[in-house]
Amino acid sequence: MELHGKNLIGDRLSADGPPAILSYDPKQGGELAPAFYEATQGEVDAAGRLAETAFAEYRQRSPSDVAGFLERIAEEMIRLGDPLLDRVVAESGLPLDRVTGERGRTVNQIRMFAALVREGSWVDARIDHADPERKPLP
Repeated sequence: MELHGKNLIGDRLSADGPPAILSYDPKQGGELAPAFYEATQGEVDAAGRLAETAFAEYRQRSPSDVAGFLERIAEEMIRLGDPLLDRVVAESGLPLDRVTGERGRTVNQIRMFAALVREGSWVDARIDHADPERKPLP
């Protein structure tokens, strides 16, 4: 896991704004590199346009595709390994065991949501049969 502080917009890194935001290590009492770049209005607009396009395309995906996407997110969170946990410990001041537990909880919730999406009850589909006694027509 390499931190660079740049903004991810679609499939590209962007750093049009100034490197303005530094994380802080509360235990060591100092700033943590790298500096994170402030997003410009153009970067925010570009990200919004890409998100709108992605939403229109993604909402047409099957529940199985969406569930698979969520499961890949959970897998990637685990794959980031110790560097992710170390950074969270440094930025939050929380102990490693707590951070490890939080990651596990988050990954499990993502997987649980993926299972719900795949299972399909959230659609609340119903079949409303015609009432043969209804007048003038069933």
